[in-house]
Amino acid sequence: MHIRPTPYDHPDAVALEQAVQREYMVRYDSDGDATPLDPKMFVPPHGLYLLVYDAEGRPVASGGWRTQDENEYGYADGDAELKRMYVAPEARGLGLARRVLAALEEDARAAGRTRMVLETGTAQPEAIALYASSGYEPCREKFGHYRHYESSRCFAKPLVQGPIRHPLPDRP
Repeated sequence: MHIRPTPYDHPDAVALEQAVQREYMVRYDSDGDATPLDPKMFVPPHGLYLLVYDAEGRPVASGGWRTQDENEYGYADGDAELKRMYVAPEARGLGLARRVLAALEEDARAAGRTRMVLETGTAQPEAIALYASSGYEPCREKFGHYRHYESSRCFAKPLVQGPIRHPLPDRP
C-alpha cells in the first residue's frame, strides 16, 4: 500500500468521494454529506489530502485535514479538521484508516495546528471506534456543518507535543 498526497479534485480522489457519498446516503438515508468543501482547503500548509493505493495502483482509501480557526461553526483557533476518512470495502481491516489518520495528525502538527477535530455520526460506529482507540475524546460543544443534528458526534485530540519524558536511569 502506498500513501500519497493528492489534490482533492484529482480523478482518483473524486472517485473515492463519490463512493463515500454513496455510503453516507445508505447509512443516513440522506442525499449525502452537504459540508461545503473546496480543493483549495486541502493545499499545504493549510491542509492535506491523502490517497492510499493498493499494489495494483487502485485508490482504496482517503482522508484529509483542513485548517479551521474560531468561527460561527464552533471551531477554535488552531483546529485542524479531519474530512473524508474513507476505506473502500475491499480494503477494510488492513489498518489503512489508522495509518492515514496518523499521517494526517503528524502533518497538521507540523503545520502548527494544535488540535485535530472531527464530526461523524452515530451510523458510523466503526469510525467512532477508530477515533476513540486513537486518543480522541468526545466534545461537549459540537462544531461543524451538522452540529445541530442529534446523530452528530464531535471528537477532538490535542496535537501539541507534551514534555519529553526520559526514563529513569537503572538503579543498582
